[in-house]
Amino acid sequence: MTKLQTPYYLIDKSKLLCNMEKIAYLREKSGAKALLALKCFATWGVFDFMSQYMDGTTSSSLYEVKLGREKFGGETHAYSVAYSEDEIDEVVANADKIIFNSISQLNRFAKRCKELQRGLRINPKVSTSSFLLADPARPHSRLGEWDIRKIREIMPLINGFMFHNNCENEDFDKFCVMLEHIETEFGELLHQVDWVSLGGGIHFTGEQYPLDAFASRLKQFADKFSVQVYLEPGEASITLSTSLEVTVLDILNNGKELAIVDSATEAHMLDLLIYRSEAKLLPDAFHGKGEYEYMVCGKSCLAGDIFGEYRFEKPLQIGDRISFCDAAGYTMVKKNWFNGVNMPAIAIKELDGSIHIVKEFGYQDYVNSLS
Repeated sequence: MTKLQTPYYLIDKSKLLCNMEKIAYLREKSGAKALLALKCFATWGVFDFMSQYMDGTTSSSLYEVKLGREKFGGETHAYSVAYSEDEIDEVVANADKIIFNSISQLNRFAKRCKELQRGLRINPKVSTSSFLLADPARPHSRLGEWDIRKIREIMPLINGFMFHNNCENEDFDKFCVMLEHIETEFGELLHQVDWVSLGGGIHFTGEQYPLDAFASRLKQFADKFSVQVYLEPGEASITLSTSLEVTVLDILNNGKELAIVDSATEAHMLDLLIYRSEAKLLPDAFHGKGEYEYMVCGKSCLAGDIFGEYRFEKPLQIGDRISFCDAAGYTMVKKNWFNGVNMPAIAIKELDGSIHIVKEFGYQDYVNSLS
């Protein structure tokens, strides 16, 4: 690993396997199907591995639909906030099910996808999100329909529903409250469909999550309404499986000890800025009780390009390696060419411990992304 040039994302299959085995267990115990949410993680170099444990993919755009069909296989669910006239036919050609965000879009394109299973996104007007930016039930949300009177009128056009109102939800009891609300508010309609997707944002692969109770609750829901339940795990599929490997380029002091690394938050871990959070360090690099405190910063010109403040067991030196963990979700799908900082390579650590690079980026990739 030390021979690989940083920065790079390192996907560890042994850690990924832990999540996959929990997903497979949940599928067996609950009868629910699991679809990888490509908006979170779309690194297709491990799709052949993940597809052994999951049922397919769910998407948010034409390109994601095509990627799921071509690289993952299994079921391919298409969803978009809005389909355009010039892409709908290609979406239909690559999907098994198509989910519409609005009744307007459903009515507009229903005949164009009459051979597919059709669904409608429902906004239950409650969510678990603590960020307004990511809250699908925020005031005046454009994500899904909520008026049951209008939904009743289009029931002959659809086969299923999609609810996506959980967000970073690690609390099983809170999930149950959300599901009970859905059952109460939309129960009469749930009896009329064949399948229901409960979306993503449920961290059921977490170490302390009551997986058996979750499986039982999903089965209870499926049996009550005679529906096939789908889950759309994004973060739950890949949590703690990947690190971002970086190298210290410089050390300086400006009232605090600062360590500059060969990566950038805005380019390589954008959600740190969006949600104003800190990157997590791997346990072997960060013990929380070290004597030496550093603010670890990126190399871009953005003043707030900061990964976080950490305590280390020994002073950092130029050339030292730092590993940020939990770096799979919403990173590789969001990486960009801000400042012309080179994108991290993508590497995979196989189950036997061997590591190989599956994708590298260079100057020509930067040039080709522009005009």
